[in-house]
Amino acid sequence: MPDSHSTGPSVAFDAVTKRYRGGAVAVDDVSLEIAGGAFVALVGSSGSGKSTLLKMINRLIVPSAGLVRIDGTDVAEGAAPALRRRIGYVFQNIGLFPHMTVGENVAIGLRLAGGRDTAARVAALLDLVDLPQAFAVRMPDALSGGQRQRVGVARALRPRRGCCCSTNRSARSIR
Repeated sequence: MPDSHSTGPSVAFDAVTKRYRGGAVAVDDVSLEIAGGAFVALVGSSGSGKSTLLKMINRLIVPSAGLVRIDGTDVAEGAAPALRRRIGYVFQNIGLFPHMTVGENVAIGLRLAGGRDTAARVAALLDLVDLPQAFAVRMPDALSGGQRQRVGVARALRPRRGCCCSTNRSARSIR
């Protein structure tokens, strides 16, 4: 249920089904609306369709039936790369660039979007995920697994993202 005071777009699944060749059903008739700015957890056993459902938001997987909408617009409209640039991702295996500092890893999306002065935004994003700003000059291999995961979250939260999707299984919390 969208809230006019929320930040970020709403995401809706309308009778979404994903059926693979051979008849295996990964997602079966899911209808769900997530308000903009909401934090939602999809909980289920391995193979229950959680990641498949998330991958339908950015069209990495196309539903066999039903509609996926962001702010009321069908995600199938427009170019997939443009849609994907509006969505932040936190990968299960983190995916930091080992040859770049933490600050450079966080800033990569900002730079790709044309940002020049990224230091202040990187500092704010590190603060948001409870990492000291001094970590910006460290290399990823100098961090714990949980710290690397939070760097991945900070990178996904860069400005102008439509939404943020994560398949992480960690109990880490973000304020």
